[in-house]
Amino acid sequence: MGESTEIHFNTYRRFKNISVSEKILNTCFLLAIGIGYLVALANMYYTHQGLDGKAGLSVNDVMINYHGSPDQTRLGAAIKGAMEANLKYKSDKDVILKWIQNNATEEEYNDHIAAILNRDCIGCHSPAVNPSLPNLTHYSGVTEVAHAGGVTLPSLIRVSHIHLFGIAFVLFFIGKIFILCDMNVLVKRVAVIIPFVAMLLDILSWFITKSIPAFAYVVVASGALMGISMGLQILTSISQMWFYSKEKQETVKKYVYLKGTN
Repeated sequence: MGESTEIHFNTYRRFKNISVSEKILNTCFLLAIGIGYLVALANMYYTHQGLDGKAGLSVNDVMINYHGSPDQTRLGAAIKGAMEANLKYKSDKDVILKWIQNNATEEEYNDHIAAILNRDCIGCHSPAVNPSLPNLTHYSGVTEVAHAGGVTLPSLIRVSHIHLFGIAFVLFFIGKIFILCDMNVLVKRVAVIIPFVAMLLDILSWFITKSIPAFAYVVVASGALMGISMGLQILTSISQMWFYSKEKQETVKKYVYLKGTN
């Protein structure tokens, strides 16, 4: 009698192998992340647009935010643009601009400016509320945006470490779901790497733009690449979870001899 030969196959979980409950959980997570990202884009638009004195978000706004402008300060540009609507009294705009033109002294800040900012601005511009925004709760924080120049190095470090930790977790969990898709293994491996590379390039570009303003284009491009790649992972995952037909699933090899794919 001939000896039987046992063949081992490497198998990996796919969407067809998970329960409906797990699909629902994954879908809810992906939709929540997708909506959260859109809200984050809206927040970025309203906090950065108008820095160049023109309506809308542009590359010039990004340059001014990180590199600064010899013609205007971040605080001055903000209250001339998107933040003007937050001032309770329109006359306060001229008070703040005059203070900036007079070298933004601490004495005048204590006499006139602090009360305006405490009333109209610190609801958002406080480390306890949003650590990524300029801190307008005290003079040392206000003076960083009241003088010509972009965001300070300590502020960049603070915001970048928050983004690195937070976004990395989000991309990891999106990727964990995405790798359950049935597709070419090389395409999948490249797809899960792209958003991480884009995130690192985006954050690195913040620091470079502080010295080289033209690098603002890299900030915009890398941010867009991360968003697009993350969005495609979400859409592809949801599509295959719920709309990938059994006929198509059967065309994909269930087992790979000796060497599996993931």
